[in-house]
Amino acid sequence: MWISDKWKDYELLDCSDGERLERWGKYVLVRPDPQVIWKTERRRREWTHADGVYMRSERGGGSWRGNLPDGWEIGYGNLRFGLHPMGFKHTGLFPEQAVNWDRMRELISGRSRKVSVLNLFAYTGGATAVCADAGASVCHVDASRGMVAQAKENLRLSGLENAHVRYIVDDCKKFVQREIRRGSRYDAIIMDPPSYGRGPSGEVWKLEDSIHEFIALSSKLLSDTPLFFLVNSYTTGLSPLSMEYILRVEIGNERGGHLESGELETKGALPCGASAWWTI
Repeated sequence: MWISDKWKDYELLDCSDGERLERWGKYVLVRPDPQVIWKTERRRREWTHADGVYMRSERGGGSWRGNLPDGWEIGYGNLRFGLHPMGFKHTGLFPEQAVNWDRMRELISGRSRKVSVLNLFAYTGGATAVCADAGASVCHVDASRGMVAQAKENLRLSGLENAHVRYIVDDCKKFVQREIRRGSRYDAIIMDPPSYGRGPSGEVWKLEDSIHEFIALSSKLLSDTPLFFLVNSYTTGLSPLSMEYILRVEIGNERGGHLESGELETKGALPCGASAWWTI
């Protein structure tokens, strides 16, 4: 279990009966979480005094209720991120990823050469901001134009608008295939694929059917002096050890290095996805 325990602007306050109670900066939210299968007593006052509550709809999706602004900012270390109450319960940031951000920074910082990073399914750019701030050049790829726009805004908020970042709106698999044909190489690859999704031209992505093939394809873009390959997953049916095994088969058996995997957690003992790392 890897714990993101250095946050000051995020806090998991409680969780019970399919919901989590969280503080994001000065706002308290209640959001659904299918992994919260226990039904403990809700003693905290904030459960009934939250600023925003995400209500599911019987027809799918849902909406936010309460007195939330359209957006606000929180910080992690020297970085700043804009939050927005989104559909499907999200805010635009996954705080449990901070433990991975810290490791990326450690692996990249202080290198005598410029480190190149490929961030696939890059969302709103948390990892992009960390890697750029550590001195890397980053290629940020996501199929959603809106998410890429938010990533640019997050880097601006962090004072990184002039960092070496290339933003690409594209289907990640098609982009990787083109990069292989071009002979492009990266020292580090990050991927945070969705459980299910569609690309800008209707391409269908289903994680269980595609993850091994995509890791194998993307590994061809690793340079001769790589640093790491990170895979994240929020699909409950895909275990950390399964992702670690794929990294072993596709990278570790040929290049050696170190492999490890585990569940992610914010301070408060709530599992929040999983990661697998290959490092040289």
